[in-house]
Amino acid sequence: MSEALNAGRSGQAVSPGWLPPEQYAETVMKATAFACMYFTDEHDNPLQLKAVYSRTHPWQLVGGTMDPGERPWETALRECREETGIVYDGPAELLASVFGQPGAEWPYATIGFVFEGGRLTDEQIHSLVLDPAEHDQARVLPLSEWRALMPRRDFVRLDAVAQARRTGTAAYFGSWDWET
Repeated sequence: MSEALNAGRSGQAVSPGWLPPEQYAETVMKATAFACMYFTDEHDNPLQLKAVYSRTHPWQLVGGTMDPGERPWETALRECREETGIVYDGPAELLASVFGQPGAEWPYATIGFVFEGGRLTDEQIHSLVLDPAEHDQARVLPLSEWRALMPRRDFVRLDAVAQARRTGTAAYFGSWDWET
């Protein structure tokens, strides 16, 4: 690559030129990805699961971290089945995308996808089968009652997802950063 093509506005080089893919990959941002489902009861009260392994995010949507080779929708379906016993067969409808910068607690950026899970009947909610190694409670509460039980950033994300469902416009939640 010529220096002229490689120069920025100031005339200084902005990149070292072409790198083999394995070397270039070492220079780019690293991220973990998750996918989850947003379920409510028939009154639009969000369902969340209480994690036994996380004090940082005690209440969580049904979902989890993507496995190698998985696509976000596949992750959401797998995690839904593993965490609740629900075999979801609806369409893939994205409600929100989530992004967080790395921080002291986690060294990677976080990218997430929240999909519509629909409304569950009382019978479906009472029939949830939780994995006790991951979650010890499932709760359905009015959105306003979740605020006191969650870290602020988690509640703001939950509120954005609820609004996305109400309005039909997918949310972009770009400040789910790991605190430094």
